[in-house]
Amino acid sequence: MAHRIIVDIHKNEDIAEARRKGRELSKSLRFGNVNQVRIITAISELARNIVLYADYGQISIEQMLVEHTVGIKVIAKDSGWGIEDVAKVMKDGYSTSSGLGFGLPGVRRLMDEFKIESRVGKGTEVTVIKWREDVRFKSSDRGTVI
Repeated sequence: MAHRIIVDIHKNEDIAEARRKGRELSKSLRFGNVNQVRIITAISELARNIVLYADYGQISIEQMLVEHTVGIKVIAKDSGWGIEDVAKVMKDGYSTSSGLGFGLPGVRRLMDEFKIESRVGKGTEVTVIKWREDVRFKSSDRGTVI
């Protein structure tokens, strides 16, 4: 059974809540410390983008079990202005704020899978996944709880 957590993102304090929820889930799924930090950092960057550029959105954090591999999927969704040139914002060093411009490109490097969809005037959705490569179940392991 998938476990999904939704955190509404309005203000900076919500970023900390999303990070905490991500830490709890990644720890409960027995991700190593380094990968826990990667997941938490990705969540933080995605939530911060919502606060900076959209004022409101949601972070969804969900455990996954696909083909006997454990993972965490994070979806950051907002209904803000959207991104006019996705390719441009995916380049290191590009920023429309006072940041260093490593947010989305950094998130892409931290996670195993990365997908971004944005429509100007409608908002942006970023989906990222981190897999625990050390966990592979056999088909006979039905009912195994992680």
